[in-house]
Amino acid sequence: MTVSHDLPQERPWSSSMKALLVAVLLAWLAAAYALGATEALTTDGPQPFRPVLLTILGPLGLFLAALAGSARFRTFILNLDIRLLTMLQHWRVIGFAFLPLTAFGVLPGLFAWPAGLGDVAIGIAAPFVVAALARRPDFAQSRRFLAFHLLGILDFAVAAGTATLSSGAFPALHAGPLTSVAMEVWPLSIFPTFIVPLFLMAHLAVLFQVLAVRGLAARSAARSTRPAWTSTQAP
Repeated sequence: MTVSHDLPQERPWSSSMKALLVAVLLAWLAAAYALGATEALTTDGPQPFRPVLLTILGPLGLFLAALAGSARFRTFILNLDIRLLTMLQHWRVIGFAFLPLTAFGVLPGLFAWPAGLGDVAIGIAAPFVVAALARRPDFAQSRRFLAFHLLGILDFAVAAGTATLSSGAFPALHAGPLTSVAMEVWPLSIFPTFIVPLFLMAHLAVLFQVLAVRGLAARSAARSTRPAWTSTQAP
């Protein structure tokens, strides 16, 4: 289900295009593994800007550039099923794993508690949001639907911020030997290098669909309220 049938309709993807998409995702996952396994994202000593942030910002930048520069990619994104994109966020419940990792001395509480609880909240809420969409397709235009996706993005922003603050780069804010550096090494590095940007793209894809439909609705309303004489020419 897309937000509206008035959006540009996507041409069916060929088998080669589907294979290319799968190959891109697998290559991305392989790169995420290589960066984490080789500890390429860790730094010597405290550093305010963590290189791991580039693995989030880079893919997002490419995603936004593709949306702006490719009409076909933009049409593909605008035709994705918003129920599927929203239900994808249910997997965020795996963020609960951060909490026992704190108990075992792997992650600092400054990062694990807000990141873990935020992910669990979004993951639990996702099926209820999808159920509301199934009952009322126009729920996609509601403030509560937008709030869910905006809060999902905010949760990732909070996680990135607390991970940076607890990385050891700010001793005045976070003292002690336990830091968030474990998030920069495999296997936990899969979160910032692959899972987080992928889920952020899902949020953005939904928001772009809603914005596109709202733009279409505004233009349609403007045409319907335009005085008749504005569409005729003087003899």
